Amino acid sequence: MGRRQLSPPGPGKYRPEFGQFRQNPLILPPDHPVLPVAIPQSIVNLAPICARKGVVHFVLSPGSRCAPLTITLARHPEIRTRVVPDERAAAFVALGMAQQLGAPVGLVCTSGTAVLNYAPAVAEAFYQQVPLLVLTADRPPEWIEQQDGQTLNQREVYGKHVKASYQLPTDYVHADAEWQAERIINEAINLAGQYPKGPVHVNVPLREPLYPAPGEKIAFGPVRLIEQWPAQAVLSPGQWVALREMWEEGDRKLVVAGQHAHSGELLAVLRQMQAEMQIPVVGDVISNLHALPDACRAADALLMRQDEAWRESLRPDLLITFGNSVISKNLKLFLRKHKPALHWHLQPAGPVADAFQTLTHVLRVEPLYFFRTLFADLDYQHFLQDDETDADQDYFNGWRQGSQDAARRLGRLFRETPFGEFEAVAECLDALPDDSVLHLANSMAVRYANFAGLQPHQRVEVFANRGTSGIDGCTSTAVGAALQTDRIVTLITGDVAFFYDRNGLWHNDLPPNLRIVLLNNHGGGIFRLLDGPAGQPELEEYFETRQPLRADRAAGEFGLQYFPCRTREDLRKHLPAFFASEGGAKLLEVETDARTNADIYRLFKQGNSGSS
Repeated sequence: MGRRQLSPPGPGKYRPEFGQFRQNPLILPPDHPVLPVAIPQSIVNLAPICARKGVVHFVLSPGSRCAPLTITLARHPEIRTRVVPDERAAAFVALGMAQQLGAPVGLVCTSGTAVLNYAPAVAEAFYQQVPLLVLTADRPPEWIEQQDGQTLNQREVYGKHVKASYQLPTDYVHADAEWQAERIINEAINLAGQYPKGPVHVNVPLREPLYPAPGEKIAFGPVRLIEQWPAQAVLSPGQWVALREMWEEGDRKLVVAGQHAHSGELLAVLRQMQAEMQIPVVGDVISNLHALPDACRAADALLMRQDEAWRESLRPDLLITFGNSVISKNLKLFLRKHKPALHWHLQPAGPVADAFQTLTHVLRVEPLYFFRTLFADLDYQHFLQDDETDADQDYFNGWRQGSQDAARRLGRLFRETPFGEFEAVAECLDALPDDSVLHLANSMAVRYANFAGLQPHQRVEVFANRGTSGIDGCTSTAVGAALQTDRIVTLITGDVAFFYDRNGLWHNDLPPNLRIVLLNNHGGGIFRLLDGPAGQPELEEYFETRQPLRADRAAGEFGLQYFPCRTREDLRKHLPAFFASEGGAKLLEVETDARTNADIYRLFKQGNSGSS
């Protein structure tokens, strides 16, 4: 017996603009068939909620199960969508965009293993505190583990590497389901942007049909917004009194900054405090503190020095830290051995890492508020007491002079050794355009840049994927950054990282302001520089994984202007044209010998380990 034909339901039940029938369970019997919904109104309304809450940039990857989400977002007039076919690359592109915006960027993919391909970037965003709104299309729950295609357990698939994981309803027959979907999207966006920022996952089960019928239109209905106003974290007068008393207990104060976004206001107050109080400030290249004239930018190199009495002279009484991860292993080892009596860490919220194993106080405030208030308070107290600041000039000079000596030794090293990738990085850093963005790939690229450093006059903002420190999305992240700014974005990367992430260039939106410096030593060169693998007979086959690739064909395939370099003369000749604003996206490939690079690095370590 065939299915009986349905007649349209009564007034208010049929919505031709959405192509859907809605069942009223109080009127129709339980077995009454219902015409399928193309795109439920709750899915349609995700777009205006996102747009009105400031999530207007989405990176989409093609797929069928995600079609309702894709169509809804693509048709909303205020939302900007970009298509990146490879989901792993797409997620890192979104990460780079969110780094530039400081606000959530959305991701949409189809069901199945596509969801798993987001995982590396999601983990990086979590530990780097970058906001992402991750929307993953899913099969209806009754089909999970029923041998249906592109189906796996997607609920909470990212585990502890997201701030939260939500699941939208599968069906929207009851009004409460619509209310739930609207509430979840509001909560997810609020949470992604709340300190500490990070990725939030929303899994979206979708039933067929997934596509509107020809000529069928969707309309964005009215939506409800749930706004979240963050509280301003401050310290009480009594807490400031206690901090000032601890401050007076020790003469040698040290400020160490981890990875941190550029802040002109923070630089200004640190510059004033450093000048008047003579407090050394140590920052890796990813701390974005290179504009401080007396900042210690070469801590990693100067702490190679093995003079134990000299190292003891650098022990702080009070250590103040802020920011995320620190690149310098030498700095970590130094502070773990030469522990301060007090260690204050500044972080408004979230789990706190004790990377130096010295933590004594967690201050739940922003660094800018803390240093600005601290400086004003101490300055006022000294004024009342009519005394001088309690600066330890010798301690300040020990850090400053050590950093300057390390920088001079590096310049001397390049004059006395053959051309290699270390020198190439230093030359490229010196040539960076003013008001530009620098992305540093993991492995040796970020380490070379941290040793070479940037100068105080350089107006360059620095990024690196140091949340999990993987190489898997460095190119894609830089592409995402370049998509979101008009400034020149330069990526310095190694060959393994570059070839591993070529799909970051595989889309139709390659930005013309992208510059890629590729250090090609034809293998994983870092393993030749590490004491452990360097001494093993398996080095070349199992660690370095030697490869014969060059990037000229990749540059041609993806439309990048190509500059080959094998000598310092080649590099100096090509750098002006490479960094010129015209000419579109460009790739400069520096080919070097892995053994020569290892010899130069060994000489660098030897030169910094002595007492001079």
